[in-house]
Amino acid sequence: MIIIEFILKDIPNLKYFEWNKIFKLVSGESLQNFKLAYETYGVLNKEKSNAILIFHALSGSSHVYRDNSNMDGWWDEMVGPDKPFNIEKYFLICVNVLGGCYGSTGPSSYDQKNNKEYRLDFPMITIHDMVNAIKLLIDHIGIRKLFSITGGSIGGMQALDWVIHYPEMTRSVILMATAAYATTFNIAFNEVQRQSIFSDPNWNNGNYSKERPPINGLRLARQIGHITYLSEDSMKKKFGRNLQNNPKLLFQFTQEFEVESYLHYKGTSFTERFDANSYLYITKAIDYFDIRKNQKLIPAFNHIKNTKFLILSFSSDWLYPTRQSKEIVYALKSNEIDVSFAEIDINYGHDSFLIDCLDLKEITFNFLNNIKI
Repeated sequence: MIIIEFILKDIPNLKYFEWNKIFKLVSGESLQNFKLAYETYGVLNKEKSNAILIFHALSGSSHVYRDNSNMDGWWDEMVGPDKPFNIEKYFLICVNVLGGCYGSTGPSSYDQKNNKEYRLDFPMITIHDMVNAIKLLIDHIGIRKLFSITGGSIGGMQALDWVIHYPEMTRSVILMATAAYATTFNIAFNEVQRQSIFSDPNWNNGNYSKERPPINGLRLARQIGHITYLSEDSMKKKFGRNLQNNPKLLFQFTQEFEVESYLHYKGTSFTERFDANSYLYITKAIDYFDIRKNQKLIPAFNHIKNTKFLILSFSSDWLYPTRQSKEIVYALKSNEIDVSFAEIDINYGHDSFLIDCLDLKEITFNFLNNIKI
C-alpha cells in the first residue's frame, strides 16, 4: 500500500468526489460514506453533450491517459489527441471503482466509524454498487446525458449495468471483450485466485500489515489470472519452449522456461501496485454479475429505446469468448435496438483491447464519429 500511495502522488490530475450520506448496497448493507478517485481529460462543452465515461477493468485505475503525468495511462493506445477517444473533442471521465485501491473507498480505506481500516469489515459490493456510486459523481458534475460509455472486461460489465439502469442518460455504448453474466468458468478461475490469497499465511484473515502483505498469495493469484488474459497462440509466439538463460534443461524446480520467468515477473510487479483484499472484493463482484431476468437476456434490454451499441469481441479471447458477445448482440437485435458488431481477428487473447490494434482503433473511431455531439 505504501507503493500505491506513492503512485497516487504522481498523478496531478487526480480528483476526489466524496459522498457523506448513507449509501445502500445491493447486499442490504450500507456505507456511511465513501470517496471516489477520478480523472477527467479534455473540456466539457457548454451543452455538456461531449462527455464519455470510461470504465476500467479489474486491476485498473482512473489513470486512463498519461496526460501531463509521469505515468503511462492504461489506455494510452486509445485515448489522446487523434486517438478514438480524442481529448480535443470529448470530455473523458474515468473513475476508480468502489472497492478499489487507487484512491477510492475500499477494504484498505479508513473506517471513521470504527477508527480502523475496513479490511474484511468492508461490505460485499456488486457491479451495480460500483455503477451507482459513479452515477452520483456524474450527477455532481452536472451531466444529464453521456455521449458514450465504454469499457472492456469488467469495465464492459459496468457499462452494461449502467445502460440498463440509466438508458435515458446514455446515447451510445461501446462494449469490448465482456459478457452479460459471469459463467461457471469465470467463477471457477476467480475462486482459485481467491484461494491463493487465502492460503498465504501473511493474509491473516485480511488483517495483514503494510510491511508484510500476502505477497506470495497475491502473486500466484495474478499469475493464474494473467494466463486467462493471454491466448495459446500469443504465448507460443512470444515464449515457445524457450529456456531462460540456460543452454539445456537443469532438471530442477527452477524457472527454466521463459514463460515461467514471465509469469513470476508479472505476478511480482502486481503485488507492488495492488491490494490483496481489493482483489478479493472485485473478483467476487464479477462473480455476482448477471443482468439477465429469470435466466433470459432479451428482457433485460426491452426498455432501451434510443441508444446505439457497438459490441467488439476478439477471436482469441477465451475468458469472454465471442459467443458471449453475440449473445448480447442477439438480445439487442431482438429488441430492435441499433447495434453494430465486429469480431476482431487477433491472437493476443482477452487483453487485446489494451494493445495497439489498428482494427480496434478504426472501428471505434468510425462508430463515435458517426454520432453527432
